[in-house]
Amino acid sequence: MRSDQNISNVHYRPMRSHYISDAVKLEEGAEVTVAGWLHEIRDIKKIVFAVLRDRSGMMQITAKRGAVADEIVDLLIQPKETVVSVTGKIVKGKGAKAGVELIPSKVEVLGKVYGKVPFDVADKEKIPELDVRLDNRHIDLRRPEIQAIFRVRGTVQQAFREYLLGKGFEEIVPTAIVGAATEGGAELFPIVYFEKEAFLAQSPQLYKQMAVMGGMDKIFMQCLVYRAEPHATTAHLNEAYQMDIEMGFADDNDVMDVEEAVLIHILKSVAEKRKPELEMLKSVVNVPTTVPRFTYSQLIEKLQANGEKIEWGDDFSRAHEKLMGELIGSEAYFITKWPTKLRAFYSMPSKENVEICNAFDLIYRGLEISSGAQRIHDPELLAQQIRNRGLDPENFEFYIRAFKSGAPPHAGWSIGAERITMKICSLDNIRETTLFPRDRMRLSP
Repeated sequence: MRSDQNISNVHYRPMRSHYISDAVKLEEGAEVTVAGWLHEIRDIKKIVFAVLRDRSGMMQITAKRGAVADEIVDLLIQPKETVVSVTGKIVKGKGAKAGVELIPSKVEVLGKVYGKVPFDVADKEKIPELDVRLDNRHIDLRRPEIQAIFRVRGTVQQAFREYLLGKGFEEIVPTAIVGAATEGGAELFPIVYFEKEAFLAQSPQLYKQMAVMGGMDKIFMQCLVYRAEPHATTAHLNEAYQMDIEMGFADDNDVMDVEEAVLIHILKSVAEKRKPELEMLKSVVNVPTTVPRFTYSQLIEKLQANGEKIEWGDDFSRAHEKLMGELIGSEAYFITKWPTKLRAFYSMPSKENVEICNAFDLIYRGLEISSGAQRIHDPELLAQQIRNRGLDPENFEFYIRAFKSGAPPHAGWSIGAERITMKICSLDNIRETTLFPRDRMRLSP
């Protein structure tokens, strides 16, 4: 047994020398060890062709009997999705897609396939229904197109954090366990919390506001939120991932300026860093120079002029959001100055007209991906707005009390990570954009 003092001297030998994407760039004759899953197998008696797949790409392994020992050839003849490592030399191969192939000198089976794999990862013609794929997500994730979605999503979240850190924002982590609704309403998942009643947080709203009131003027966060809404749409999840900011000494226009810049930075980052993934997903990302802003009233007028039956005070439907983008000629746009009655009670009423509030939505490719507002920071006005909704301020005392020790004007917004990823990748179902989605019917895997 080695002593702790000797652990630092232990040589680490990885199970591969190269990822496939790096191996195919090497000179002919280079010896490499690659590892992954057997994607395809063709055994034509004297020669075996195998395609090996790892996270970076695919490579053809060519084993000719007589030129390669029979035991090595036989080890390649395994069920598809068997995990193997292959050591060999790189040679030019006209028939190989990458232009090179690997002649094996050693094959090691690292993970056997027991039974039948639920579906064929390599078959692009017979793609199972989404529910079948999600039931077998560990198999579905092996498909390059699915990995592409999550590489895009990773770049979206990285770009969000990258931009805000560069602008002096601080990252915080709010709690996911709350003792009462943070936004009102009853769409809460109860949990067992010792002897007390508790819930999964439906929003970090109160906590990011409290951080600003604590003197952290510019903060951002990425966190899971939970909403117990029994919907069954292609654009909703019961567990979703939010990308939020909150700014002190700011109004709705200030935070919209930030959101516009963040969106442009995200789209630019994806367009530049994820070209192969976007091509695989058959999606094109256009990077705008600005994101136009239209008031709710202006868009109502545009819809009415286009023959739509909608009145001031009505909410926009999904079809309206898509149509408005076509009418104004922009994939991304803000809807500002909403009717107060349509927005959350904590949205700051306009000084000019209390029937309108300083709230906004960001629409991208026909879908609302973000909402935000200037918040009410005066506890008396907050209590009055709660009463105006027919609610009892005493039920919101935990919220109102937070503003009684000197609260600055502040505003913020939240982008849904799954929604923006869905639209960037040109997907039809939000469940495609989360590893293990939680909806009304799905609690596993």
